[in-house]
Amino acid sequence: MDELLKFAIHCAKESGKIQKKYYEQYFAIHHKGEINLVTDVDYLCQARIIELIEKAFPEDEIISEEKTNCYDNKKNRWIIDPLDGTTNYAHGYPFFCTSVAYEKSGEIITGAVYNPVFDELFYSEKNKGAYLNGNRINVSGISELKGALLSTGFPYDLVTNRNNNVDHFIKFLYAAQAVRRDGSAALNLCYLACGRFDGFWELKLNPWDVAAGFLIVSESGGKITNFEGNPFDIYKDNIAASNGLIHASMLEVLKRKFHPVVGCDDIDARGIF
Repeated sequence: MDELLKFAIHCAKESGKIQKKYYEQYFAIHHKGEINLVTDVDYLCQARIIELIEKAFPEDEIISEEKTNCYDNKKNRWIIDPLDGTTNYAHGYPFFCTSVAYEKSGEIITGAVYNPVFDELFYSEKNKGAYLNGNRINVSGISELKGALLSTGFPYDLVTNRNNNVDHFIKFLYAAQAVRRDGSAALNLCYLACGRFDGFWELKLNPWDVAAGFLIVSESGGKITNFEGNPFDIYKDNIAASNGLIHASMLEVLKRKFHPVVGCDDIDARGIF
């Protein structure tokens, strides 16, 4: 295992210790927006990871959700989400994690995602496969969208901006077997990588949401593009990920025009497309 990956795993697990310590205990909750939360635990986890990085890699840039970020394309950087799934954490819902990725010369080469409640560690190095707790993982073999379990999420401006993923969500409800919305993009991608989910899409994400998960899915045999089918860029805001077998079908649904309906009692459900 590469030293960078060992370090990424160490950072993720140190953050996980803090999350477990305060899980379902009292901690302060703050609002960055009407439905966008941040807790004191987010800040504690971030501080610990940054402390470790600055000591071990003082020349590297750090991008993290709960800090002001300045992007310098000339630098190698650590991309971290100290607590992905903050709302879940605040409610005691055990679907959250720490995500740590390393970008070198514009390419993600290391990623680790850790859920401390289930003690599940997903990790990957470029060109070396993806793993869950030491075991090699691969995407599912589901080949038809109608038999696929998908996951997604909604942006924080859901109520105020019509570009909010609700249209795609409804389309996929009818096109796939089922859709889950669990509140952690990093874990959604890892679940795709190990075959628990067959596809994932979302919009208005940030680099720390997807950097590690992007590599883990790619190394598990999955496919990731933007909604148009072009190469995915972690610094752009929409992502379509799959096991590869249903990818074309997912992109087709994403491109379909949405026709909102009040109810479906008197129409074929396909009428919404």
